[in-house]
Amino acid sequence: MTAPAERMKTMRGRRRVQGLRELRLVVPDPRSQSVRARVAAQVARLSPVDEDDALAWIERVSEFDGPARSDDDEAR
Repeated sequence: MTAPAERMKTMRGRRRVQGLRELRLVVPDPRSQSVRARVAAQVARLSPVDEDDALAWIERVSEFDGPARSDDDEAR
């Protein structure tokens, strides 16, 4: 094996010992005009009512929607 391949193998081994695993994602390129057009078309088809319902649900179940904490609360 070449040196870079050995280093990657060693790094993956160290991560496995830590309970981690490499994950590779392939996503659409937002710089591509065709991707941008496809996203724009999908956004245009969204239902405002359904989106409002989804956002309301997210706000209801969010753990971050509690009362705001002041700096004094964090010091305690």
